[in-house]
Amino acid sequence: MTAPARLADIAAQAGVSEATVSRVLNGKPGVAATTRQSVLAALDVLGYERPVRLRRRSAGLVGLITPELDNPIFPALTQVIQQALTRQDYTPILATQTPGGATEDQLTEMLVDRGVSGIIFVSGLHADTTADMRRYEELRAQGMPFVLVDGFSPKVRAPFISPDDRAAMRLAVTHLVALGHTRIGLALGPRRFVPVVRKIEGFVAVVRDQLGLAAGVVESELIQHSLYSLEGGQAAASALLDRGCTAVVCASDMMALGAIRAARQRGLEVPDDVSVVGFDDSPLIAFTDPPLTTVRKPVPAMGQAAVRALLEEIRSGSAAPGADREDSGTYGEFVFMPELVVRGSTASGPKVAPRG
Repeated sequence: MTAPARLADIAAQAGVSEATVSRVLNGKPGVAATTRQSVLAALDVLGYERPVRLRRRSAGLVGLITPELDNPIFPALTQVIQQALTRQDYTPILATQTPGGATEDQLTEMLVDRGVSGIIFVSGLHADTTADMRRYEELRAQGMPFVLVDGFSPKVRAPFISPDDRAAMRLAVTHLVALGHTRIGLALGPRRFVPVVRKIEGFVAVVRDQLGLAAGVVESELIQHSLYSLEGGQAAASALLDRGCTAVVCASDMMALGAIRAARQRGLEVPDDVSVVGFDDSPLIAFTDPPLTTVRKPVPAMGQAAVRALLEEIRSGSAAPGADREDSGTYGEFVFMPELVVRGSTASGPKVAPRG
């Protein structure tokens, strides 16, 4: 890579000019401390070595366990967390689960053996209501600080970071009802996951309140479970279209792209015939055809909060063996409000929605 390209990459990552990057790398005065730290963090994130005079000893390693990175929202969250850690002089270690690869427990054991100071779990087994939560209490008994993102269990004493999934459904459905849709479906993943349960609760409540449908009718006719993938969204949306839905709310942007494909396979136009709403506001999703209306997951706030909570756990020593874990630490769930982003995949619905 040429020097100008490297400067440009670092400047883009840090959000500063190339001239500022140059001043930092050459040890010149006149750069604010926060700006200097952002440039150094950009070096770390991009994998460039710091100049010898600018190197500082790492405060420690922090493990980050994520699902497979096919869904672009996970790389986006990973980047936020890694940047926040490097700004605090911690070195992130990314451990990604892949089909047929290491399990969450195996990755956890590997990170513990590496001597990490703490672990952040993203959409892990803590989000699965059928999983044994004792693994987390056993981890805490070892004195390992950790934070859990996207999922919640009252059985685990730890900081949890979550989006408000119920509010997300209120935003999406309220938007579609205002456009005139009265037959709105929900496509989402397997029921055993906490975010799925919460989205269902929010969806049922808002459809009941705004359209007057009984909860039983909503659950049996307007909710379809599938996989969190483009193909899963296509299958779920196809089933909902068979039931006469003129709008489909999806639990991820990838599922929403599948829903658009399902509509087009039937010769239907999005949004003229069918409206589609996603969830996440993944990178590049604004450039799909049509640009996707979605509920934006507060990724920057969630990622930064996860790091703050973990560092508080590390510094307070609340996870140490023998610590009074009832009275110390930042236990509880921190819930972040999502935001509706209206683009081109939603439009006015028919005056009378057809029923299948």
